[in-house]
Amino acid sequence: MTTSRSADTEYLVRNAMTTGYHVSSLLATPFYLLYAFSARGRGSFSINRLLRATWVGGLGGKNGKAKPQTFNLHTAVGTVASGGFAYAWYNTCHEDLLRSKRINVVYDIDRVRAEDHAIIGLVITSVLTTGIFWKRAGVVNLVLGGAGLGSSIGLLTHYGRSFLGDPPEKVNVPPII
Repeated sequence: MTTSRSADTEYLVRNAMTTGYHVSSLLATPFYLLYAFSARGRGSFSINRLLRATWVGGLGGKNGKAKPQTFNLHTAVGTVASGGFAYAWYNTCHEDLLRSKRINVVYDIDRVRAEDHAIIGLVITSVLTTGIFWKRAGVVNLVLGGAGLGSSIGLLTHYGRSFLGDPPEKVNVPPII
């Protein structure tokens, strides 16, 4: 594999993994809440479980404490799954198509703004969640679950701004040489 092809593949796979984390963290929270309230009732809900479901769902790993018959969104989506699919896809693409895709992704201001909002929300909510729920959850779940919730909030903020009439500027992609 050539150096430029390898760099393009690596960049696009990292981008897909980041997008997978943001989207699956956004989806894991409402799915967990729906599952917790419908299957087990209100008594089984806890902040610790919600935060754990958010960050484990974002990563795409399997929750070791979950029974096989329980709802487990974590194994289907997230960073791991999107990275694997992206690597399989981009590893078989033609080099010109791969270069074109990377350039389009780099100049996609909408994606960049979505990632910026998600990262800002991730940092702020991670700190706030840890401070507010200190006694109600484990430290790992507080920090990483707060990061997952913040990423979701940042992503929703981006889409809300775009929907309300503040779309990002369009940038002309330079021609590929």
